[in-house]
Amino acid sequence: MTPLLARRLLVVTGKGGAGKTTVATAIGLLAAGRGQRTIVVEVGHQDRLSLLYSRAAANPGRETRLQGDLWSLSIDPDRALLEWLQALGGRISGRLLATSSTFRYFAAAAPGAKELVSMVKICELAERERGRASAGYDLVVLDAPATGHALGMLESPMTFGSIPRVGPVAAHTERVRALLADPARTGYLAVAAPSQTAVTEVLEAQRGLHERLGRGLDAVVVNGLLPRRFSEGEVRQAEELPDPVARSAAQAARAVHDRARSQHNQLARLKRRRFTVLTVPFQFCAELDLDALRGIADHLARKL
Repeated sequence: MTPLLARRLLVVTGKGGAGKTTVATAIGLLAAGRGQRTIVVEVGHQDRLSLLYSRAAANPGRETRLQGDLWSLSIDPDRALLEWLQALGGRISGRLLATSSTFRYFAAAAPGAKELVSMVKICELAERERGRASAGYDLVVLDAPATGHALGMLESPMTFGSIPRVGPVAAHTERVRALLADPARTGYLAVAAPSQTAVTEVLEAQRGLHERLGRGLDAVVVNGLLPRRFSEGEVRQAEELPDPVARSAAQAARAVHDRARSQHNQLARLKRRRFTVLTVPFQFCAELDLDALRGIADHLARKL
């Protein structure tokens, strides 16, 4: 099997709030640190990476260098669709197209159109070779939407591609479909909190990928895992201490112990399904900064 960081495209998805952007950025840092020219792509009006690097918000659609071999790109699906239709329409003015009722109707009615053009842009990045006039990338890390939306986005070549049979649109959909289905070029990674709901969503993502693309998850990152500091016997022993202060500490230890046990049960649940599971420890800080992300990247480096 081709290693994850040796693929051209790595799709990172998962339940909202699980830390997808954190893990995608950490993987970008890791790959760039190994000398791979890497771009982390966000979809929607987010541009969180530029803010993380204390940069002004980048223009949507513009590739921005963050540091060394690490770049970022924020794709605005509405703007991407407009530019795509303008390219297909030749000399039609972008302003005219944007204000036309035809464009608004098409954008609202065409199934998967915005998702498809976003994937076309990502496909172009993944297929662009280094050494040419327009520099390419060794790895494209897609910080995909939450699982349900991500599956719809990944399925867009099949959804939208069922409309045209020939022509440039059909060619674009086939290129994207071929990239997403190729295990040598594209990898899929889910990020999950160590909770029952998040792990259930991972199982749904696995099923959705198999049904829609004939693929599965290459790995699952369990993010925010608490360490198991105490055994059950140690916690019970502490709870029997006569000192009130010690008993208060024992109550806190019990709460952490029970939560960590629940999290590790969910970890075992994934492993029983034979997933390749990577873990990221809980970060004891109020807000993740670049130093924390570099620490996560170093942790993942031992496993990727």
